[in-house]
Amino acid sequence: MKKLLFCALAMAMTTATFAQQQSDTRLYEMRTYWPIAGKMDNMLARFRNHTTKLFAKHGMTNVGYWVPQRKPDSVLVYILAYSNKEARDASWKAFMSDPAWQKVQRESEAKGKIVEKVAQQFLNSTDFSPNDLASKGDRVFELRTYKATKYNLGLLLARFRNHTLGLFAKHGMSNLIYWTQADKDDVLIYLLGHKSKEAAAASFSAFRTDTDWIAAREASEKLAKGSLTVSVGSELLIPTDFSPWK
Repeated sequence: MKKLLFCALAMAMTTATFAQQQSDTRLYEMRTYWPIAGKMDNMLARFRNHTTKLFAKHGMTNVGYWVPQRKPDSVLVYILAYSNKEARDASWKAFMSDPAWQKVQRESEAKGKIVEKVAQQFLNSTDFSPNDLASKGDRVFELRTYKATKYNLGLLLARFRNHTLGLFAKHGMSNLIYWTQADKDDVLIYLLGHKSKEAAAASFSAFRTDTDWIAAREASEKLAKGSLTVSVGSELLIPTDFSPWK
């Protein structure tokens, strides 16, 4: 009992620290680009040499750019930040009408389109997110996406706030940033840092068998009368050579 109380207190203190650090009210946008087959290098070159600079020119913050570790030529995932939605829309309008961008797009697509599909998600930081965007290192990122069961996003966030972040740190994972999706009431998206793919697997193996985690999960599911999640997605990402965040 004393051990459980100590762990709960330690986690509460850690969460309070995270909450004090969290003052980032910016709007984030996660964009995913699928290249035309065989055109990944062309797409990355356009971002490396032109697009990221034009984004910055028009007031967008380049946060990070990644490709999947398992299949790096399949997709590009990147994150931009803005002060708010209005600023985002104004920046994109200016970017799309910039003659410099139009020239780059025309020249890069002289032999055909290089992007097959684009998806986007607007994200807001949670109140417990560390927003650790400055740290860098030789590591892999893990992008995890949770869809909560109906009406249970609040319980899921509470479990992360009060238990999960502290337990992730206990098992060697770096809590980087946590978001909810701006236009949905059932999605949690976050990024973890790991030393390697193998380290990620070992950390999660230890986490899942931790008695404190099992107790926290069971208590939260008792309140919800079932699982807090419909689905959990995970993808290990490696930063591109031009990503500001590594």
